[in-house]
Order: sequence, then C-alpha cells, then structure tokens
Amino acid sequence: MEQLDGIAIDRIIEMAWEDRTTFEAIDFQFGLKEQEVIDLMRKEMKPSSFRMWRARVQGRKTKHEKLRTFAKGRFKCSRQKSISNNSVSKR
Repeated sequence: MEQLDGIAIDRIIEMAWEDRTTFEAIDFQFGLKEQEVIDLMRKEMKPSSFRMWRARVQGRKTKHEKLRTFAKGRFKCSRQKSISNNSVSKR
C-alpha cells in the first residue's frame, strides 16, 4: 500500500461506508484491494466503529460487483447532485 494523504484516506473511508460503492471501485480509484481497505479501516477507526462497519459490510451483496443483481450500470438517485472528481458540484 502506497502512502496516502489525509484527503485520500478520508475518501476511502467514506467510500467503504457507502452501501453501493464496491471494493472494486475503491481498488480502481486508489489501488487498494479489499483486505487493504479492511486493514486501513481497522487502523483509522475506533475499535467499536470498525466492528460496526465490518458487521455492516460482511455479506452485503452491493459491496462486491460479482454478487450484485444488476449487471450493467449503477444506481443513481434522481435527487443526487452531479459529482466530478470526487467533489460535489456547487449549486
């Protein structure tokens, strides 16, 4: 795992908590495999928060591309703002 700055670590943690963001997406964007994300979360979070996160993502089909029920595309809420370069666009 390469050195990550604070902004990248915060974004990885945010993506890991999101239900519909897959571990493959984190790997594509940051080059971290699932186990490396787990290790990062263990290191950066309080033990109770880490246990809560692990319980939440374990067995969650939306966290793994191969387990998803939809093959193409991605879910996007009609109220979701445009996102570019991980920055939410201004109104």
